[in-house]
Amino acid sequence: MMNKTMSRMMGFGLALFAGVGSLSAEVIGTVDTVFKMLGPDDKIVIEAFDDPKVDGVACHLSRAKKGGVTGGLGLAEDPSNASIACRQIGPIQMKEQLKDGESVFTKNTSLLFKTLQVVRFFDKKRNTLVYLVYSDKLIEGSPKNSISTVPVMPWRKE
Repeated sequence: MMNKTMSRMMGFGLALFAGVGSLSAEVIGTVDTVFKMLGPDDKIVIEAFDDPKVDGVACHLSRAKKGGVTGGLGLAEDPSNASIACRQIGPIQMKEQLKDGESVFTKNTSLLFKTLQVVRFFDKKRNTLVYLVYSDKLIEGSPKNSISTVPVMPWRKE
C-alpha cells in the first residue's frame, strides 16, 4: 500500500512532467516589494481562479514571488507567504461529489519540489465551503497558511 508521502511524490512528479498545476489562474495585478538591480523585482502577485468543481465560487490569491537574476530565470524558490479570499459570485452548483482536502489549485513555486496548494473542504454542519492555501515541499512544508470560507446560500437574481 502506498503511503501519503509516496503518493504526493508521484503526484508531484507527474505535475512536473506535465508542467502544469490543477488549473491556471488569471493574473489580476502585481506590486513590487523589493528593488533588484539585476532581474525583476521581488513582488506580490494577485491571481484569480474559479473552483473547477463548484460553479459560482471564485478565489483571489496573493502570493510572494522572488525576483532577481535567479527569479527571472525561474531558479529561485518563492517564499511561502500567501493569502486567499473566496466568494460566491453566482448560484452555487456542485458539479460532482466533493472530497475533503481535494486540490483545486496548484502552483510550482520553485524549480524542484515546492508547490503552493489550495485545497477545499466542505463543512456540512454549517453548509460552508472552506478553502485553505499553504505551501509544501517534498521533505518539509511551511506552517504558513490562510483560509477563506464561502457559505452556500441561495443566489438572488435582480
